[in-house]
Amino acid sequence: MLGTKTRSQRLATAGAVILGILVLCALTAPWLSPFDPAERATRPFASPSWQHWLGADDVGHDLLSMLLHGARVSLFVGVVAATVATAIGTLVGVVAGYARGVLDTVLMRAVDVVLSLPVLPLTIVIGVFAGPGLRTQIMVISAVLWAGMARELRAQVLTLRERDHIQAQRAMGASAGYVLRRHIAPAVVPLVVPQFVLAVKTAILLEASLSFLGLGDISAASWGSMLSMAHSRNAFLTDAWLWWVLPPGIAIAVTVLGFALLGNAIEERTRPILLPRKASRRSRLRAATPETVADDVQHPLVVDNLTVRYGADGRGATGVSFSIAPGELLGLVGESGSGKSTVAAAAVGLLPPAAHIVSGRVLVSGRDVAAMTPAELRAVRGNRIALVPQEALSALNPVTTIGSQLDEAVRAHRSCSRADARARSLDLLAQVGLGADRADAYPHQMSGGMRQRVVIAMALANDPDVLIADEPTSGLDVLREAEVLALLDDLRTRHSLALLVVTHNLPVIERIADRIAVMKDGDLVEIGPVSQITGAPEHPYTRHLVESAPRLRPALLEAAR
Repeated sequence: MLGTKTRSQRLATAGAVILGILVLCALTAPWLSPFDPAERATRPFASPSWQHWLGADDVGHDLLSMLLHGARVSLFVGVVAATVATAIGTLVGVVAGYARGVLDTVLMRAVDVVLSLPVLPLTIVIGVFAGPGLRTQIMVISAVLWAGMARELRAQVLTLRERDHIQAQRAMGASAGYVLRRHIAPAVVPLVVPQFVLAVKTAILLEASLSFLGLGDISAASWGSMLSMAHSRNAFLTDAWLWWVLPPGIAIAVTVLGFALLGNAIEERTRPILLPRKASRRSRLRAATPETVADDVQHPLVVDNLTVRYGADGRGATGVSFSIAPGELLGLVGESGSGKSTVAAAAVGLLPPAAHIVSGRVLVSGRDVAAMTPAELRAVRGNRIALVPQEALSALNPVTTIGSQLDEAVRAHRSCSRADARARSLDLLAQVGLGADRADAYPHQMSGGMRQRVVIAMALANDPDVLIADEPTSGLDVLREAEVLALLDDLRTRHSLALLVVTHNLPVIERIADRIAVMKDGDLVEIGPVSQITGAPEHPYTRHLVESAPRLRPALLEAAR
């Protein structure tokens, strides 16, 4: 993870180096320290010298020796307290999220109580009643850190619990312990690791605060204890604060910085959505690519040698090239994971954060999507290019009427009154074969085919030049599938749309497409007219795909007649 060259991972390397040096100093403190930290080595308030690099305190203790031994205490308390807090928070979050019901309610109300209390006053109150010492510090810090982890992990487990593969395990009679051990735990651990690293950072800060307030172990001085002694023994009245206060303060700051850099990098690694989208290529293209390309302006959509990668080495699409003319329908087919949806997402400028365009370009009405600024992309999406998503029910707001959502799509790129927007919405519903009464319906009140017609109407709201339909018939029965495809075929002819239909169903798309492009493992292996692809395919994979597609044999067709 630390060997790559992304910005966050370079920072993680810096954090790991910082922490490595600090841990090494803490482990070797008995040998690195020039004096025993409890021994009076020189005169009180001695200034720094070759024998005493950081001088001495008011008793004559060597401050460098105290700093090195203080690292052992501060890091020990921080790591142990974070471990205890992470264990409690993980247990509470996983149990509450998976069990739900009364147990979830009780545990989450306890979490709410802890989170509602101010951290520092709470730690002081608990520390005063428990008495000073390392055990008190670990108990107090753990008591205030576990609740935040529990709440976040519970939310993740609630989502995991409803996944289809978890439901399938439960349907087969799997016990809660088995599901938690085999499926929930592996998914939660990558989230727990960065939480633990960041908790160590917070624990070290709280330890310093408690020690400064006199709740630390006086027999095992930490960095916080050094600050507390400097304050109570009037170090600020002399120049001694320069070597008595600054070194432990800087040590605490550097340690917190190291854990923060490492924890944030691990969190980005486990949650790719947090990764910033790479902008270097976009900036370069913005400077080098003209706003329009004359050779391709007659084609609303041109994909030219497009290569997309996921992360550092994940393959998405490689060297994909095709164009779609006005009124033309191109079917993009291939098995799951072949890169079809990646190409479609790149065309709309909606690649996930972990993906980035390595090379090539996507021209929409002559403009390169990869070279556009976010503002330019927003102006193009839904206006010059529109997307029909795969899951219509997920794409529609369940608590807003169909008419209101269509009005919103119309007004996204048009300056018009509500009445004009509603008139346009009703016209769009009519174009996709739905009555005006459906404007007042909610998504759950409509069938799957009707919802698919609604998202098609929304895509057409601003008369785009390019329409991309990503698996538009997914989840529909055969009759509804045929109706939706016939509707798309009619609309692309009526509106002269450049239509890209992404699907894995070759027999369905070959009935309406002008050309078919076949993808496998991120490569565009063959493209051509429907008659060529289905009748005389050249690539072995295309032949295999055509031969594997279920079709009615002539004898069966004759018998059916």
